[in-house]
Amino acid sequence: METTASEASVAHRVTGKILLVEDELDVRETIKLQLEEEGHEVTEAGTGRDALALAESLPFDIVLTDVMIPGINGLELVQKMNEWPLRPVTLVMTGYGSVEMAVNAIKAGAFDFLSKPFSVDVLSATVASALRVKSLQDENEELKKTVKGQFSLGKLVSTSQVMKEVFQLIDCVADTDSTVLILGESGTGKELIAQTLHCNSTRRRGNLIPVNCGAIPEALLESELFGHEKGAFTGAVAARVGRFELATGGTIFLDEIGDLSPPLQVKLLRVLQERTFERVGGTRTYKSDARVVAATNQDLESLVAAKQFREDLFYRLNVVPILVPPMRQRVEDIPLLLQHFIDMFNDRRKAEITGVADQAMALLCEYPWPGNVREISNIVERIAILKRRGQIEPEDLPEKIRRLPSDHLPTMSAAIPIGGVDLSRAVEEFENRLILEALERTNWVKSKAARLLQINRTTLIEKLKKKSLAEVVAQRVTPPEDLVDA
Repeated sequence: METTASEASVAHRVTGKILLVEDELDVRETIKLQLEEEGHEVTEAGTGRDALALAESLPFDIVLTDVMIPGINGLELVQKMNEWPLRPVTLVMTGYGSVEMAVNAIKAGAFDFLSKPFSVDVLSATVASALRVKSLQDENEELKKTVKGQFSLGKLVSTSQVMKEVFQLIDCVADTDSTVLILGESGTGKELIAQTLHCNSTRRRGNLIPVNCGAIPEALLESELFGHEKGAFTGAVAARVGRFELATGGTIFLDEIGDLSPPLQVKLLRVLQERTFERVGGTRTYKSDARVVAATNQDLESLVAAKQFREDLFYRLNVVPILVPPMRQRVEDIPLLLQHFIDMFNDRRKAEITGVADQAMALLCEYPWPGNVREISNIVERIAILKRRGQIEPEDLPEKIRRLPSDHLPTMSAAIPIGGVDLSRAVEEFENRLILEALERTNWVKSKAARLLQINRTTLIEKLKKKSLAEVVAQRVTPPEDLVDA
């Protein structure tokens, strides 16, 4: 119950732009005041035509409308807005609540229906749920814009035979509804494979909904996957749509599937077998029309043998396995990936890295890359931030890569230029490298990195601010780690 309260607290901190359509001034002012107290930006309209004009000229996350409004009524307003490519999430409210009215609102395209009078908690929870849906819709629109580029099969970066075989398998299975299990070490690009599968399938117009099964607390994961009904548990003041429903007509990507608890393994097995599920606390059965793509860096067969993962679920997931090889098995791809990330971070970081020197390339190709493609990306981004321009030289690389046989290292005469060195700059760059290395080793958790560097956490934070590295760290920290670090 404490976890649920925490979830509600986090949800209420998410704010958005809301168009409130209500012809009764006192009711409108009351609702507006409540929404603004929660941090939302509220724009008012008293008629359907005014609301339509505002929504056509300004971007809104949510439209909260009464049904009985002058001019265009609330249901007509919802229908018109749902025809727009970048439509807001619509919520309908009315004082004439009935099952028939609720059905009509949902048929018109409304996300949810509120019957007046409703409590503060019900409005807050419903708006928070609608904002969550809007966020997922926006993410999917961004993904669709890049389908023809980043996620087309021809754009996957590799020349190695092992990866060509992976691409051929993706090409064969992408345009089917078969369940796919992506296997591979951390950082090999399993999520990119899932995105490529979705974007090259007939479901590409639907949503791709990701779920990290290892990052969401077990107490919340069932509700996250299947949704819950109002009153299902303490804090459930309104119904909530789960990710399987949001993925209807699209794909649900279950990352870190090996971390799924035994009770949820049973529920997922039923979805795969019968294509049905119930929301938490509900009795209505919903049909699942989502393609399932799962991924893990664990050995599921070993987990099955150890009775930690259900054998029947494993076989349901393992219809089409795709094994993504680690970087040490595709060394010939390293130069290609380096150039790919140099181009990417030159653009993102406004840098001018021109390439990789021969000695540096030799070191990079001999390094085993335990972090795989993700580690290559991190190192190139770091160099783009710190070096800014010129070729990548051996001295620009992390110590763990430079710590290789001496015949690959630069000579002393090459280490110090004829014109001398800028000692202050060299010391500054060395300190930056140490800080980023410590953060990477501790999974970007600042408190742990500070202990590794033997300095105070506040000192580390001040250094990050002065060196303009705070933005880099913020992009690397995932929500659970960010909460721990707080």
